[in-house]
Amino acid sequence: MPRPQGFTYTERADGSVTISHAGRDAGVLRGARAEQFLAEVTSGDAQLVMARWTGNYRRGNERQARSHPRNQR
Repeated sequence: MPRPQGFTYTERADGSVTISHAGRDAGVLRGARAEQFLAEVTSGDAQLVMARWTGNYRRGNERQARSHPRNQR
């Protein structure tokens, strides 16, 4: 399974955190969740943490969307 990549995050003046993936917003965290995210992202693998917090975390058993001929449009 390849490592997650392409994630960035931005801390805002109001205390919220915006997580982006490949230039598109993937999630916004506010309050206690933003504080918890910041503590976790600074102490671990930032790309993996952001992938997990946004739900873009593959467990290895999902198929790629384009792997099935019906999904190729």
